[in-house]
Amino acid sequence: MSDFFELCTKRQSCRKFSDKPVEHEKLLSCVGAARLAPSACNSQPWRFIVAESPDAVSGIAKAGCQMGLNSFLENAKAFIVVTEEHAVLLPVIRSMLDSQYFAAGDLGIAVAYLCLEATAQGLGHCQIGVFDREKVCGALNLDPKATRINALIAIGYPVSDEIRPKKRKPLEEIAQFV
Repeated sequence: MSDFFELCTKRQSCRKFSDKPVEHEKLLSCVGAARLAPSACNSQPWRFIVAESPDAVSGIAKAGCQMGLNSFLENAKAFIVVTEEHAVLLPVIRSMLDSQYFAAGDLGIAVAYLCLEATAQGLGHCQIGVFDREKVCGALNLDPKATRINALIAIGYPVSDEIRPKKRKPLEEIAQFV
């Protein structure tokens, strides 16, 4: 098993964070890894907003506690908000496709790099799907009309180092070799 494959098996969504604060350098490393992700035409259609001040973290945690979900966010020590920015594609590609055609995939790769680096740093993380975008923008003093949030990632140290078994479809069911 390669080191990378082992890292992939360790990556999991953490919903129980300890009280230990996250070092600024580790958050920088996570964003540093994300910025190395490939993107179409090297457009890099992303921005990473790292919330580590208590006020910003508290505001984002409240924005993520929606419909009775995500109460564990109150224990997160930081958040990384990933926004989708305008992608500048090569003119020949832009003439055929919308400028944002590749952005979702590019952002997905960047978030994967970020989360894998968090795992490598010993941090727990959880990508949040349900949250109030306007409240997140309010907590960060962002214009909600001009900000397109692609991902909200809670970060902290996990309470436990236990790696849960992954429930995944068998390889034979998802891959075809011809």
